[in-house]
Amino acid sequence: MAIREFRLERFLAEREFRAPYVLGASDCETMSVQELLSLEPGSEDDLLRLRLGYVEPAGSPSLREAIAGLYSGVSPDEVITFNGASEGIMAFMAVSLRPGDHVIVQFPAYQSLYEVARSVGCDVMFWKMDEEKGWSPDLGALQDLVRPTTKVIVINSPHNPTGYQFPERDFRALARFAGDRGITVFSDEVYRFLEHRADDRLPAMVDIPDAHVSLGDVSKAYGLAGLRTGWIATHDRDLLGRLAGYKDYSTICNSAPGEFLAEIALRHRGKIVARNLEIVRWNIRLLDDFFATWSNLFSWIHPRAGSTAFPRLRAGIGAEEFCTDLLRSAGVLLVPGTVFEHDDAHFRLGCGRLDMPEALERLEGYLRVRFG
Repeated sequence: MAIREFRLERFLAEREFRAPYVLGASDCETMSVQELLSLEPGSEDDLLRLRLGYVEPAGSPSLREAIAGLYSGVSPDEVITFNGASEGIMAFMAVSLRPGDHVIVQFPAYQSLYEVARSVGCDVMFWKMDEEKGWSPDLGALQDLVRPTTKVIVINSPHNPTGYQFPERDFRALARFAGDRGITVFSDEVYRFLEHRADDRLPAMVDIPDAHVSLGDVSKAYGLAGLRTGWIATHDRDLLGRLAGYKDYSTICNSAPGEFLAEIALRHRGKIVARNLEIVRWNIRLLDDFFATWSNLFSWIHPRAGSTAFPRLRAGIGAEEFCTDLLRSAGVLLVPGTVFEHDDAHFRLGCGRLDMPEALERLEGYLRVRFG
């Protein structure tokens, strides 16, 4: 399978682990193993007794039970785990799509959500989000994109990088529209539970009638990317069987310690997500003030959910140049929109980490020197 370079991941691999301040990250504040184990008395001893053999290919029963608890109508045997959401994307595209299939992807997007389908030989079209309408994609435009060969519609809500969240009426309308035409909705929900207002939380796509698919992981809302634990939830038993067959050729099973720790995180998800949501909300308030102060240089659409935003530069320079100079001069890493194959005017900004106030202060110092 020939596949193009993953621009975002290559960009981050070359910079993220060297930058003093990562202000463009998409994940939330992480925690240590000790902090995680402290949430559950006795878990440290359980970890030390953990056997390091293979785990069940679909994921340990207790982990799948914890994942099923995130949904309203999903049983543990309707869940399969993967080495992060990234493997889940690869597996779904590999077993669901064939050359010539038509795929519609909400855009901008995490590159694997469309690039893997392209590598399979699919005809991929973008359902573009409208910045002038708060990044809302147009359901009418979606109808114009659908063809007789359309197999899958790929969405992401809460959305990376814009912070957009579908209104529930649109989310349900999309599910009905696709279901009526025999199209599967593949819903990337890795930022779910990071809604800035509780009233904006959507049902999971898998909990809406028709054979739709929900993708999740512990990397974003939970801040536990190093555990590399993701999953797909679906009522489609045939799809689950094909996903299991794919995993036989990829990772076979997940890491036993990773699954053990992920299960603890999911059992205590309320406390972990509440902490991260508090960080996001505090940082968003700081960003509102920041962009009000620097409105001559940036336009800013207040995100509704998730831990990212996608501001626009008004400074007469490209985002690549701006981000490159900012990293070199102030040690602050932002992600230009070109890395998302979008444009050279926007950049991704992350608001889920504790050091954002300090990083924002460094950014302001840079702006005062460069722009006055």
